[in-house]
Amino acid sequence: MCGRTACSLAADNLRRACAYRDRRGQHRQPEWVRQERYQPSYNKGPQSSGPVLLSRRHLHQDADSSERVLMDMRWGLVPSWFKQDNPSKLQFNTSNCRSDTMLSKSSYKGALLKGKRCVVLADGFYEWQQQQSGGKQPYFIYFPQTKDAMDKEMEGDEAWKGWRLLTMAGIFDCWEPPGGGEMLYTYSIITVDASKDMSFIHHRQVRTGRGVAGMPAILDGDEAIRKWLDFAEVPTQEAVKLIQPTENIVFHPVSTFVNNIRNNTPECVARIELGARKEVKATPSNKVMIGWLKSSQEASPQKKENDLPKWTSNFIHCPSPKKTSASVLQQWLGKQGQPPAKKHKA
Repeated sequence: MCGRTACSLAADNLRRACAYRDRRGQHRQPEWVRQERYQPSYNKGPQSSGPVLLSRRHLHQDADSSERVLMDMRWGLVPSWFKQDNPSKLQFNTSNCRSDTMLSKSSYKGALLKGKRCVVLADGFYEWQQQQSGGKQPYFIYFPQTKDAMDKEMEGDEAWKGWRLLTMAGIFDCWEPPGGGEMLYTYSIITVDASKDMSFIHHRQVRTGRGVAGMPAILDGDEAIRKWLDFAEVPTQEAVKLIQPTENIVFHPVSTFVNNIRNNTPECVARIELGARKEVKATPSNKVMIGWLKSSQEASPQKKENDLPKWTSNFIHCPSPKKTSASVLQQWLGKQGQPPAKKHKA
């Protein structure tokens, strides 16, 4: 399953990191929709909001279906047919959607057959390995990164050479309150059986009969992303063939600091050495980064609950720092004097 992610890029850099070529071969960046709602975070959980890619045609019927837009949506799909006046009354968990049941369960089938396919964006996601001691060791999982991504972040209109975002297949839907009001866009991340590398993290759960290990369905490369998003050109039965486990991932252990959803700083993704003490050490660089994040958060005006639709109060989380940079993630993952992440070897 996928129950926690990180997406720390600022809105402008997120847009640049999602550059693509349209049907005519022109280089484009997706347009933001409701950009002001996007909040970067190192620790996102279900019912928080996060950035997704979708075809522009979902919002404008005369648009080219190969064109993409970025939108901030709530994690945890609320079906359009849900008739209660408050989405928190939904009685089942829809943060993840199993690939083997997505065409049979009513929560997802209707949206999927209507082409409501999206790509959920993240720096990476977290997974926990059960320990013999009874505790759980968290890992941060992401795409392998190039040397350019770890060394620098280009500014301006240069081609993006920063962090390569993890692109996960998702299903979205749009729910309208029965009494009228603002439409709520929500999504679910599709999951598949774990790849060999991910099975390493899950192996104790599998051995003890706690169920089949799962992982997000990751779309590796722009061609896979194009086919998944372009619902007008690629029918559902063809698109679902893209939903497969991938071995093209790396991971490293992180501190149990990430276990608390309220913790939202670079320490969440910082590599640790197993066998050493897990708590985060207050090094000088840590203190500088924490101070910067806190000051930027305090300086940024936050939305008040009264400014939002009544039902959204159920999903308000602690505010995330608005001012972030790809270089923060690069510093923590690549410039702390630690070896690069490696895939597990049997």
